[in-house]
Amino acid sequence: MTITTTNMEVEGPEGGAPNLNSGSGAPPTRARGFFNALMRDRAAVFSLAYILLIALVAITAPLLVRLSGWSPYEFDQKAINPDLGGVPLGAFGGISSEHWLGVEPGSGRDIFARVVYGARVSMTIAISATLLTTFLGVVFGLLAGYFGGKIDGLISRVMEFLMAFPALIFMIAILSALPADNRQFLLVVVISVFGWPYLARIVRGQTMSLKQREFVEAAQSSGATNAQILFKEILPNLMSTIIVMSTLAVPGYIGTEAGLSFLGVGVVPPAPSWGQMIASSVVWYAVDPMYFIIPGVCLFLLVLSFTVLGDRVKKLVQTGEGRP
Repeated sequence: MTITTTNMEVEGPEGGAPNLNSGSGAPPTRARGFFNALMRDRAAVFSLAYILLIALVAITAPLLVRLSGWSPYEFDQKAINPDLGGVPLGAFGGISSEHWLGVEPGSGRDIFARVVYGARVSMTIAISATLLTTFLGVVFGLLAGYFGGKIDGLISRVMEFLMAFPALIFMIAILSALPADNRQFLLVVVISVFGWPYLARIVRGQTMSLKQREFVEAAQSSGATNAQILFKEILPNLMSTIIVMSTLAVPGYIGTEAGLSFLGVGVVPPAPSWGQMIASSVVWYAVDPMYFIIPGVCLFLLVLSFTVLGDRVKKLVQTGEGRP
């Protein structure tokens, strides 16, 4: 879940920055140029297309499930063989016109419906955790880097304290001790608590550099308040870094949610989750490999797509491509 960056420099307005926003008054064509440069990268286009597809599936999950005719919680005992312990009837895990991706061994629940709702769970948790992590990381990083002194010391000690923990082990311990109610909300909070220091550390370092620049000193001399300097002068020059870090954080959080669900402390059954489905498929792999392959491939491609997209965005920011 740790995210590292290298050679990610942020320049001020006078430094020819590769930022998406170089402060107030930035031309709107800069974002358009960045997007056009991104669209020229075939890997980025394919990655973005798959991410948008999964996002659309997650948003329209109730409609898709209604079209398939099966709820993710509905059992179909006619689709499994009770004499063989619940092995799906038919080839490839029971794939048919009635069950588009087959059925779950032992229970007969529709895999398509569970994969669709699993996409909604994974995307909701990952995006929510990324937004909360970004908010906390930016706020505390700005405060620590700009004000320094005791504020910086306190925030830095908290960051070091959280970063010193083996995050996954403590997530498992904390979630095991918490009630099963509102588990998705708890997952978002726990993941964010251990995730924000990595972004905050980078924002802090770049804020300390930017506050020494001439444009910040000019704003201070003109009587601008601290809030105006932070949000109108410094924050716009950090947007490219924040976007890159957020994009790279999403696949880590998707994997974290899947891992926690796989270990039994994430999403609580019968709510569907890709990690939970993969965990359940282990005992059935020899007789029904499709039950493992389908959610496994969906999870792998989603994590890969976010990783590739984040890497391409990072390269464009570092090289300055896409600037008008």
